[in-house]
Amino acid sequence: MSQHHHKETFMTKYIFSQDHKMISKQFLVTGIIMGVIGVFMSMLFRLQIAWPDHKFTLVEAFLGKWQNDGVMTPDIYLALVTIHGTIMVFFVLTAGLSGTFSNLLIPLQIGARDMASGFLNMVSYWLFFISSVLMVSSLFVEAGPANAGWTIYPPLSALPQAISGSGMGMTLWLVSMAIFIASSLIGSLNYIVTVLNLRTKGMKMTRLPLTMWAFFITAIIGVVSFPVLLSAALLLIFDRGFGTSFFLSDIFINSEVLHYQGGSPILFEHLFWFLGHPDVYIVLLPALGITSEIIATNSRKPIFGYRAMIGSIIAIAFLSTIVWGHHMFVTGMNPFLGSVFTFTTLLIAIPSAVKAFNYITTLWKGNLQLNPAMLFSIGLVSTFVSGGLTGLVLGDSALDINVHDTYFVVAHFHLVMGVSAILGMFAGVYHWFPKMYGKMMNKTMGYWHFWVTIIAAYGVFFPMHFIGLAGVPRRYYENTFFPLFDDLSDINIVITSFALLGGIGQLIFLANFFISIYKGKKAVQNPWRSNTLEWTTPVEHIHGNWPGKIPTVERWPYDYSKPGYEEDFVPQTVPLKDGEEEG
Repeated sequence: MSQHHHKETFMTKYIFSQDHKMISKQFLVTGIIMGVIGVFMSMLFRLQIAWPDHKFTLVEAFLGKWQNDGVMTPDIYLALVTIHGTIMVFFVLTAGLSGTFSNLLIPLQIGARDMASGFLNMVSYWLFFISSVLMVSSLFVEAGPANAGWTIYPPLSALPQAISGSGMGMTLWLVSMAIFIASSLIGSLNYIVTVLNLRTKGMKMTRLPLTMWAFFITAIIGVVSFPVLLSAALLLIFDRGFGTSFFLSDIFINSEVLHYQGGSPILFEHLFWFLGHPDVYIVLLPALGITSEIIATNSRKPIFGYRAMIGSIIAIAFLSTIVWGHHMFVTGMNPFLGSVFTFTTLLIAIPSAVKAFNYITTLWKGNLQLNPAMLFSIGLVSTFVSGGLTGLVLGDSALDINVHDTYFVVAHFHLVMGVSAILGMFAGVYHWFPKMYGKMMNKTMGYWHFWVTIIAAYGVFFPMHFIGLAGVPRRYYENTFFPLFDDLSDINIVITSFALLGGIGQLIFLANFFISIYKGKKAVQNPWRSNTLEWTTPVEHIHGNWPGKIPTVERWPYDYSKPGYEEDFVPQTVPLKDGEEEG
C-alpha cells in the first residue's frame, strides 16, 4: 500500500474509517457500552431474586411502567434475563474479543498494511453497530422486549400471542441477530483471507503467534456455524409472520386450536445449538490466544508446547461442532445418541486440559511480571479450570438430567465462558492499550480492578453450583412459592451482594480506560519488551502501519530469556545466529 496520505476529514477518520486500528477501537467502545447495559440488567434482576418482595427506587427509576410500585413484573424479569444473555454472549464477548482484537492484531502481528478488504471491514462494523442499536431499541417497544430466554425456543418465540414479549420485541431481536450474523460472517471471511494471503516475508504459519492461530481458527468456526443460526432465525421469522410451520406442531392457546402442524420445536434447538456451542469457543479461543501471548511475555519464557497449543486449538474447533446435542439431553433424545454426544463432549476436555497445563508450565519458574494484564490472564486460567471441571458433570447425560435448567448450569457456563472470556478481554485491553491509544493505563487502578472482579466473580458463581445441586431452577422470577428452597434464600442474597460489588467494580475500569486515553502516561514503542511484530510499528498511528518497508520475520515469536543474548527478549525481526536453532 502506498504511503501517500490524502487529507482525512472527521468522517473518514473516525466514522467511516477503513483503517483496521480505528475499526478495532470502534468495536471496543461499542462493546464496552453494550457491556455496561448488559451488566446493569443483571444487577437489576439479581435484586429481584435476592429480595423478591422489596421495593427499589432503582427499579422504579429505570423500568417505568414495567414495575409495580418498585417491584418488577415477571414478564420484564424474563426480558432482562433474555436481553442480558443476548447482549453479553453476542454483542460483548463475540464482538468485543474477535471484533476488537482480530481487527487490531491480525495485520500488525502478521506484517500486513491492513486487512484484505478495508471496505468490508468497515461494513462489518456498521452492521454490528446497527444490530446493537436494534437490540437495545427492542427494550423500548410498547409490548415489551423479547422474553423467551436468550435461546428463544419456540413456541414461545414463534407465536406473537404466546407471551407479552413475543410481539414487536421478538421481531426486533430476530432482525438484530440476522444483521449481527451478517457482520460476523463478513468479518470472519476477512480475517481468514488476511491471515492466509497477507503474511510478510518469513512469516510461516509455524511462526505465527498463538493469538493469530486463535483468531484464525475462531473465524473458521464462525464461517461454519453462524449461517446455521441465520437459517434458524429466518425460518422463525417465517413461522411468526408468514403462516409457515417449521418449528410448530399441534398448538392450543386458551383452548383455541391453532392451524399449525408438522413442525418441531426440537428442530429449532438443533439449529440453535449447532451455532450455540461453537459460539462458546468463538468467545473463548480469542481470550485463550490473548492469554498465551501475555503469559509468555510476562513470564519471560518461551510458551510451553507451541505446536501442542496449535493442535489443541484445532482439536477444540473440530470437537466444538459435534457436541451441540449435550444441550438437549432432556428433550427425549435416544439414549444411544445421548451417549455419542456424551463421548464427544468429554473428549473436548483433553485439548482444553492441554491448554491449561501448558499455561501452568509456562508460568512455572518464570520471571513473572505481575502487571494487570498478567493477573487477568492468570485469572482466566483459574476460571477456565474451575468452570471446566463442572462441565464434566453436565457433559454426562445421566448426571445432566438431575441438574439441567438449574443454577448449576448458570454457574458452569458463566465461569468457563463468560468470566473467562471477560478476563481475557480485560487482559488484552491492558496489554495492547499502548498500541491502540499510545498511552499507558494506570497500574494501581488495574490492580484494584482485577481483585474486585475476580473476588466478585467467584463470590457470585461458586455458591450458585450448590443451590443448583439443591435443585433451584434458573430463570424463575422468585422462589418463595417453594418452601423447599426457603433455607437457600440467604445464599441468593450473598450472590447478589457479590454481583453488585462486581458490577460497581467495573467503574474502576471505565474510569481508568477513558481517563488514560486523554491523560495517561505516553507509551514507549515496546513497553512490555515483547517479540511480536506489532511492537515494531511507531507509537503514532499511520495508515499502513510501518513507514517504509514491512519488516521481515526471521524466527518464531517466543524467544524469551534465550541463552547467548544480552536482552531477555529477541524480536521476530532479529536474524538467527550461525548454528542457532529456532524455537
